[in-house]
Amino acid sequence: MTAPPTPRRPVTVRVFTQRFSATPRGARLARHLALNQLHTWGVPHGTDASDVAAVIVAELAANAVTHGRVPGRDFELRLSLVTGSVRVEVTDTRDGTRPPGPGHVPPADPLDEHGRGLVLVEALADRWEVLDREPPSKTVRAEVDLPGRSAVAGRTGGR
Repeated sequence: MTAPPTPRRPVTVRVFTQRFSATPRGARLARHLALNQLHTWGVPHGTDASDVAAVIVAELAANAVTHGRVPGRDFELRLSLVTGSVRVEVTDTRDGTRPPGPGHVPPADPLDEHGRGLVLVEALADRWEVLDREPPSKTVRAEVDLPGRSAVAGRTGGR
């Protein structure tokens, strides 16, 4: 005897991908467009999930501009709305030192003007990781769970 099949929820994945100039203006535009895209997908402006995603996009884009900039090359923002969460991925084209991963981000010195980007990502993201891409490239991926939607089990780092 076999058990009756359990109904499965449809999996909807929505993706937004855009390249931006590796400048402060490009980083601001990435944050702005990310917020608009999330709102379009039903994650309204001013909600906790939208605000957290905005900070993560801003910090990762600023890091790509500051630490991952290669003259003449852009950085890429990829947003995905997957079952239960928003995934933010920022890819830059700088070869060399890989940023620290989850659990290895040193605390920021209170008097330093820089060094808080990954500290914020680690504090706010439900999961995050650093991925090597086809050289010369790396991606920082962070996920924010959406309340009231099925969340992905397991955490790599974060809250």
